[in-house]
Amino acid sequence: MSMLSSSRLICLLFAVSATPAFADPASTDTDQAHHHGHEMEEIFSTASPHAKSQMDVLQGSSLVTEEQLDKMMAATIGETLSGVPGVHSTFFGPGASRPVIRGLGGDRIRMLTNGIGTIDAANTSPDHAVAGDPLTARRVEVLKGASTLIYGNNAIGGVVNIIDDRIPTVVPDDGLDGRSRLSYGTVADDFSAGGALTFGLSEQLAGHVNGYYRDAGDYDIPGSAESEALHEAEGHDEHEEEEAAEGTVENSSLENKGGAFGLSWIGDDAMLGASVSYSKSNYGVPAGHVHEEEEEGDGEGDHEHEEEGPVRIDLEQVRFDLKGESDVDFAIFQQAKLRFGYGDYEHKELEGGETGTVFKNKGWEGRLELIQKEQGNWHGSMGIHLRSRDFQAIGDEAFVPPTDTFQWGVFAVEELELDPVTIDMGARFDHQKTDNNGLGISRAFDTVSLSAGAAYHLAEDSLIGINVSRAERAPTAEELFSNGPHIATGAFEVGDSSLTTEKGTTAEISFKHQDDRLSATLNLYHTWYNDFIYEVETGEEEDGLEVFQFRQQDATFWGFEAEASYVIWKQDDKSITFDAMADYVRAKLDDDLGDLPRIPPFRFGFGADYASDYIDARAEVRFVSEQDKISEHELPTEGYTEVNLEASWKPMGEEEDLALTLQVQNLTNEERRLHTSFLKDVLPLPGRNFRFSVNYGF
Repeated sequence: MSMLSSSRLICLLFAVSATPAFADPASTDTDQAHHHGHEMEEIFSTASPHAKSQMDVLQGSSLVTEEQLDKMMAATIGETLSGVPGVHSTFFGPGASRPVIRGLGGDRIRMLTNGIGTIDAANTSPDHAVAGDPLTARRVEVLKGASTLIYGNNAIGGVVNIIDDRIPTVVPDDGLDGRSRLSYGTVADDFSAGGALTFGLSEQLAGHVNGYYRDAGDYDIPGSAESEALHEAEGHDEHEEEEAAEGTVENSSLENKGGAFGLSWIGDDAMLGASVSYSKSNYGVPAGHVHEEEEEGDGEGDHEHEEEGPVRIDLEQVRFDLKGESDVDFAIFQQAKLRFGYGDYEHKELEGGETGTVFKNKGWEGRLELIQKEQGNWHGSMGIHLRSRDFQAIGDEAFVPPTDTFQWGVFAVEELELDPVTIDMGARFDHQKTDNNGLGISRAFDTVSLSAGAAYHLAEDSLIGINVSRAERAPTAEELFSNGPHIATGAFEVGDSSLTTEKGTTAEISFKHQDDRLSATLNLYHTWYNDFIYEVETGEEEDGLEVFQFRQQDATFWGFEAEASYVIWKQDDKSITFDAMADYVRAKLDDDLGDLPRIPPFRFGFGADYASDYIDARAEVRFVSEQDKISEHELPTEGYTEVNLEASWKPMGEEEDLALTLQVQNLTNEERRLHTSFLKDVLPLPGRNFRFSVNYGF
């Protein structure tokens, strides 16, 4: 795209935006929010700069509340969210797991902390953990499908926003507000603790402090770490001596710790706050090992091999965040919001105790949003978004060269209310430049993303909507320039510097209903990709490692998510609720070139909840089908049935937010493998786990 056409597009975006808006749900004033008659108890702040009830978010979305997090909590954000409809996990062991949304992962899913990227190296490889821990989260919001208009072209698959109070936005009413979590699990001798405290220092000054700690040993599994499919593919017979782990996965232990401190000034029509945080993790990569090197022996034809050693990752990040808001009217605007984050990240891949490859990432990200004054039925906002990334991989097995990436973008989001129809529109332009400092090569990309949707409000408690988007994504430095061995994943990764922009057109139909007894959501989607970028095993070997190469080809994705709950009985403070969920995604390369790798299979589950002032209980069953729609060099994955039970006692009833919970996860000790994991044939999920937790809020 020429500079002239780029300038015209930027001007067009600003011109389209000259019509106004309503307030951010995270701001100090949510009274101006437009909710189309829906309850505002579940405000969804990630979907747009505008305050929305979750009922009014057209694309697929999920909101995980603080109470739900207490019961869903796992060592990683990927495992914590893996039961949400449409969300699966990469599962590279307990220490590293990112969300997979509608079959898409890696750089297509933007991981955020309070609306700003996590600024780590998690999207570089599935063995790299997301910096931080969900233990101190207040809620998590998930957007499924293209979310590029606010968060950039790297959100073409969705957004996961981990929200905490590290920068307070209000002074607590009683001067003090806090939350603590404490749990122990038997499957890995897993102990975790987290807490957060927000306190008032004056009428306009609030502080916040949080911290977390998690320590877990090697986890137990029902049988062999090696799958039956891999066992057969390698041609083992029943008399052959096996080296696969049995009963326990070695080198799967982890230790996470960290915390944050924040301070905010909160005025009548403005606020400004900042925070500093620190996170540190040390975790094993169960299938990673130092590959053997041959040395000349004394005897003819004899060779000695270095002993294989475990691979562990030692991760550390220091982060600074800034948040500011002003509700003072100026020009055509009624509010301005500023978000900024800076992160200094480093992790070392320890090979048998010695430092091997070192990954460093220094980056910053900022976004300025201008909320327009409301004019008639129009609401809108516009903004500018900047990101910078200085990435280095240092060592003999650094598979990615040092790169600098800079992105800037402008966007506009508009909403028109024509009761009972609401129309959403948006546009974004991005420019990205990536410099390969090792080879002196630069690649620059211009991308344009557009969306439009309409919702028909059947009644105050239900709607049907359609959303159409066209999103573009520039290839990452890893996809362009990878070329080398990566011992943690056991792969030789090869990029392609000639990759072009990936383009996806999505049509999505949504139905939502929510009343006192019934809550139901259905999302149907279909995405057509031009020049889809994917990583595939080639069947070749380099340096004794399987070669994985980034390629580009047109592809098609389609699927659905559905969930519903119904209160079948209610009397005084007691109730019984039945619920069910299902999701499915199908992903194929066009021109009959086969299925894409690591696509999750069909999943279905149902459960029952009993709730009262003092006792809560739940039982659920989840069915995951076999995945036999596989790419070349991929093995099928067997399905499984998972049974989970839990019971909570609230000794103070509704007077105090105190709950003691006992959970039995994977009651039948089923062997479970995730087709979305690179390690699924050598690394099953944990076996039966008894988990006891105490959660307290005040």
